[in-house]
Amino acid sequence: MHLGMVIPQSGPSGIFGPSCAASAQLAVEEINQRGGILGREVTVTTIDGGAPVEQVAAAVSTHLGPSCGSIPRFDAVVGWHTSAVRRRLVRVLRGEIPYVYTAVYEGGEGARGTFMTGEVPDAALLPAFEWLSQQLGARRWVVVGSDYIWPRATAATVTAHLNADSSPTQVQSQIFCPLGTSEFGDVLDHIEASGATAVLVLLLGEDAVQFNRAFGARGLDGRCVRLSSLMDENMLLGSGDGGTRNLYSVSGYFESLATPYSLDFEQRYVRRFGVAAPPLTSPGESCFEGVTLLDELIRRAGSTHPRAIEWAAGESPVYTSPRGEVRFSARHLRQAMYVAQADGLEFDILAQVGDPSTAA
Repeated sequence: MHLGMVIPQSGPSGIFGPSCAASAQLAVEEINQRGGILGREVTVTTIDGGAPVEQVAAAVSTHLGPSCGSIPRFDAVVGWHTSAVRRRLVRVLRGEIPYVYTAVYEGGEGARGTFMTGEVPDAALLPAFEWLSQQLGARRWVVVGSDYIWPRATAATVTAHLNADSSPTQVQSQIFCPLGTSEFGDVLDHIEASGATAVLVLLLGEDAVQFNRAFGARGLDGRCVRLSSLMDENMLLGSGDGGTRNLYSVSGYFESLATPYSLDFEQRYVRRFGVAAPPLTSPGESCFEGVTLLDELIRRAGSTHPRAIEWAAGESPVYTSPRGEVRFSARHLRQAMYVAQADGLEFDILAQVGDPSTAA
């Protein structure tokens, strides 16, 4: 069985690539040690999901016809990449093979044959806003995001929810920056003048690293908390200790998550790749999660046929993963969510928030 693994190897999200690759490799190796998927050995071709959208789509398309020489046909696609890439791949794949999308995203995807494991705003950000408002008094927010689907749609969801009533927590303004932005002077000027007490950071990968550095250097970390649903240990390392003060993240997985499930996963990961392996991050672990979900659905379906897999997904299977006991329902993974605070170059988990059954 041949998987197309679409993960970032370049661009702003390339910072996640090594962790994604290692985690996916571990999942595939463990499945093969158990006899493969329905008795078939799993092999992988990796495609750079950080490349331009049409380039990614073209690369995947070459693997959708009959196997020919060195170009194997994909039986499924799994990966972490932007929502722009996801939307294009949905059209390319047309539900003819299973597609497991693992990234945190804006929610709402319902295409046939497409299955999501990533966090969505209703389940992650909205409970995190409530927690930060209650615990820290973070009520006047500015959104700073990259200019593409996930940040814009997520900001719209958050703003509609917070600004719909007389809640003391409000989004005052939104700023969207081109992908690849490294200079944030005007953005910081706006935040400084706004009187905001909190910033929702929806910047992609390396762009968020540059923003964190500039934010700390300006001294805004003394008056504003920052929250993101895409802020992993790689980004903390890139941001440096001076860029992570009063920085919070919400996610279904952190390297510092100390549950029996996560600790067992970490032990297997270190045993396979060593202590110098890429950090175990949420984007990386999500690729393990995606391959695991694919295996789970096909095993329950007893077939790789898309209709059989759709049936298996519709049965709302419950299984265990590094994130704990999870349930797959309505094309999305229902999972526990955690708010964590950056503590130097790692995260200190503060609370579990929200309801794992929250709709996507």
